[in-house]
Amino acid sequence: MNESNPAEAGVAPAPPRGWAGLVRVAGPGIVVAATGVGAGDLVAAAKAGATYGLPVLWTAALGALLKFALAEGIGRWQLATGTTVIEGWGRLLAVPLRAGFLAYFVLWTIVVAAALMSACGLAAHALFPGLSVTAWAALHALAGLAFVWFGGYRSVEQAMKLFVALMVVAIIGSAALEAPPLAEVIRGLVIPEIPRGGTLLVMGVVGGIGGTLTLLSYNYWMAEKGWRGAPWARGMRFDLGVGYALTGAFGLAVIVLGGTVLLPKGVTVSGAKGVLDMAALLGERLGRGGELVFLAGFWGAVFSSLLGVWQGVPYLFGDLAGRLGAHGDAPAGTHVSTRGARYRGYALFMTFPPMLLLLLERPVWLVVAYAATGALFMPFLGATLLYMNNRAELGGLRNGWLANLALAASLALFAYLGIHEIREQIVGWMGRPGAF
Repeated sequence: MNESNPAEAGVAPAPPRGWAGLVRVAGPGIVVAATGVGAGDLVAAAKAGATYGLPVLWTAALGALLKFALAEGIGRWQLATGTTVIEGWGRLLAVPLRAGFLAYFVLWTIVVAAALMSACGLAAHALFPGLSVTAWAALHALAGLAFVWFGGYRSVEQAMKLFVALMVVAIIGSAALEAPPLAEVIRGLVIPEIPRGGTLLVMGVVGGIGGTLTLLSYNYWMAEKGWRGAPWARGMRFDLGVGYALTGAFGLAVIVLGGTVLLPKGVTVSGAKGVLDMAALLGERLGRGGELVFLAGFWGAVFSSLLGVWQGVPYLFGDLAGRLGAHGDAPAGTHVSTRGARYRGYALFMTFPPMLLLLLERPVWLVVAYAATGALFMPFLGATLLYMNNRAELGGLRNGWLANLALAASLALFAYLGIHEIREQIVGWMGRPGAF
């Protein structure tokens, strides 16, 4: 990792004491929040709000809560064992499972990197139309690479805090200016309602908010801070609590905007263009300044997501590649170096090959394979955390009944969404001309 990493220096910081201490250590959770709130989350929340309005606010809150449970399980495993979840998989799972996950991981990287570039290009083009979407997309990818190559985790964390502040002002501020009826907001939060025909959409919001595979990066960001051992459990939970409170708040704000700005106009949401439609309608109500502020918040959301992925995902590759076929005798995964060949090589891989998908229509087989395998990751994560975190070796950090309940609920939800996604992709692919 970086030279300033306390873990590398062999000095572990003392666990926080009191509220002031907890506030001071909050950081990796904010990075998780900024990374997890991307274009997909905003589009799903906007679509739910534009379709059903404030009665589905509860979906953002529940989604943030379930992702907190998964991330907390990831962090607790590391504090208890001193290893990453990927290292735990290397020790406890069969080699074919690890090899299959590595193949999926590379496929996920290509498609997600291209999608993040495209979203950044769309947001930047809306603010500064002098360059094309494709040109802006490539520039953002290069900026992310440069930030990761020459900076370290500390620089990324500070940048993420600025992006989150921008998102609070722009997205949550825009929702507050709409002044939705307080009684309806409270009702939408505390009384779960699934509109007729809306089960899949609202469950998609619950499952989509707050990131997916990038949750695993939390292990490495914890290690960058030097957090070790059970005494850090309270600080880790507070850190994640801050992050997922922000994640939930962003989701709630976008649903409010969808319900108050898009729904009355009958505007449907399809892709990131729906978010831009929302910005244009805000401009009609708040003036050009209000539109630009919201667009700046949208840009902050998608570029911070790209930056977090560019910084966190190469850790995962270095860890995966380093222990494929290992049986617990490889170095601890938290020692993946940001200056090493695997980390930097994968950062380059994330930046350049996916650019081809900006120039060419994405191949059907790639989209289908990504969607089908991606749908399996979250239930896989939930199932492995239920298995791993109930082991005796975790001692006092083993799952309690509440953690088991939350992980089981996550597993059931993501299995439902995954089965539906696989079925939809297969049916859609078979219906395309020349599919075979």
